[in-house]
Amino acid sequence: MADDLTNEQLYDQVRWDEIVWRRARELGISRRAFLRLLAASGAALALDPWRGPRAFAQEPLVVKPTPPHLFVDFGSNKEMRWENMARQGYTVPNEMFFVRNHSRTQRIDPLTWRLRIEGSGVRRPLDLTYDVIRAMPHVTVTRYVECAGNGRSFFEERYNQRAQGTQWKLGAIGVAEWSGVRLREVLERAGLKDTARDVMPVGLDDLQVRRPMSIQKALADDTLVVTAMNGEPLPPDHGFPVRILVPGWIGIANIKWVGRIEVSETPLYSAWNTTSYVMIGPSYQLQPPARGPVLSTQNIKSAFELAWPAELRAGRHTIRGRAWSPAAPIARVEVSLDREITWQTARLVGPNIAAAWARFEFEWDARPGTYSLRARATDAAGNRQPAAVPFNEQGYLYNAVIGHPVTVQ
Repeated sequence: MADDLTNEQLYDQVRWDEIVWRRARELGISRRAFLRLLAASGAALALDPWRGPRAFAQEPLVVKPTPPHLFVDFGSNKEMRWENMARQGYTVPNEMFFVRNHSRTQRIDPLTWRLRIEGSGVRRPLDLTYDVIRAMPHVTVTRYVECAGNGRSFFEERYNQRAQGTQWKLGAIGVAEWSGVRLREVLERAGLKDTARDVMPVGLDDLQVRRPMSIQKALADDTLVVTAMNGEPLPPDHGFPVRILVPGWIGIANIKWVGRIEVSETPLYSAWNTTSYVMIGPSYQLQPPARGPVLSTQNIKSAFELAWPAELRAGRHTIRGRAWSPAAPIARVEVSLDREITWQTARLVGPNIAAAWARFEFEWDARPGTYSLRARATDAAGNRQPAAVPFNEQGYLYNAVIGHPVTVQ
């Protein structure tokens, strides 16, 4: 096959086109009419049998407003602009939270929606309605969700080689208060077996994005079937009616628009843990059936609450930022104003939650010139941002220290 399906974006597009072509045939649309539709609008969703042939024209890729002062526009993906977090509290408001879609935001009717629990790892498959899930005991946790490709654009800056996929800087992350039912309680209702090994939520998007997790992770206290975000019903762009929260794991594990959960006594695989979301490159070995080491846990990072690039007036400033780690609370953030010749320790302020983040700040008497501000975070488990990370083709897990360009006038 000529297509390189190790390319995350190309993979999504190829699978999308296959689905559209199949639906075109099912609906009896000719090749010529099919191509006219694509030429007119790229109308994949126009052929969605659940919404009818005229739905696409009225449906945007993302539902919520994504104005350019809040987001960097990557089509169906929207990157948060960090400078806006300087005026915010600990969590990211829903209207500012980044969006990562493999196709487009789904609109699902909660009255007809069902969550199916099935597979060899449960004794009694069952369907749960939205009302039933809403009536189950809920817990609330504060955690981040972060795309595995957050920071991807910096591979090209360091290696002069562009990694595949959306060229995020550092805004493909957000912390929210997530409320929902513990996943283990949902699985127990279906008679979870002691022999269960893997759990795989499946989304109701057009690609049916799905990715397995270990039974141990599925049973963790903070792995949730989420119904609410920051005290509001889960917005469509973030997975309504329910999504899965898998704290500390890469964003793809936090499946949106979940309609089915497979529980298995044997290992589960999907394209999202064999072809994509694996490490492919000269520093990584094949791990069949995956094309490289399979990603699960995120890594430690930090970012300044500044525009990219930033411009400041000469004088005294309080520079703020945030640091996060899946493993432990943040222990220390060091900053450098002179390209890592010297480092100073920033102050940590406010809450400091593992698998969420800590805010930091420092004072800077800024003089005219051009600067490259650096932040280097260390967590309580001893993990520290490295000076460099090896290149991988799909651009995952870039967490090296980054130079943030600042001009002082």
